[in-house]
Amino acid sequence: MSHATLLTAGILLITVSTIVFGGLSLLMSIVKRIPGYLDNPVRRALWTAGHAHAGVLVIFALVALPYLDRTDYSAGTQTLVRALLVAPPIVMSLGFFLSVVRPTDTKPNKLIWLVPLGGASLAAGTLTLGLGLV
Repeated sequence: MSHATLLTAGILLITVSTIVFGGLSLLMSIVKRIPGYLDNPVRRALWTAGHAHAGVLVIFALVALPYLDRTDYSAGTQTLVRALLVAPPIVMSLGFFLSVVRPTDTKPNKLIWLVPLGGASLAAGTLTLGLGLV
């Protein structure tokens, strides 16, 4: 595995601790019945989605990264694909969480647009990686 891929994987593995902290925070919101979570179905759904997307997409990026070293892409293109694969768990989760920051928010604010932006990054990264492998 290339040094750049190992470094990226290491950074992704470090972010798992933030996902664990987020899950613990959600659990404490339920256990302690913190106002603005259990009584706000929009916020609860979006925060749950943010946490789930972060976990799944970090795992996906970790699985996809080693394949990048098997492509004939230039170093610059490989760097771009790495960024496109690492961005979705961050950008999408931020969109879910930051779109309903206040406990009283009953509809997402404009930051919800980070979610499809992260999805576009995921689509572009996986398409580019896939094309490089075929």
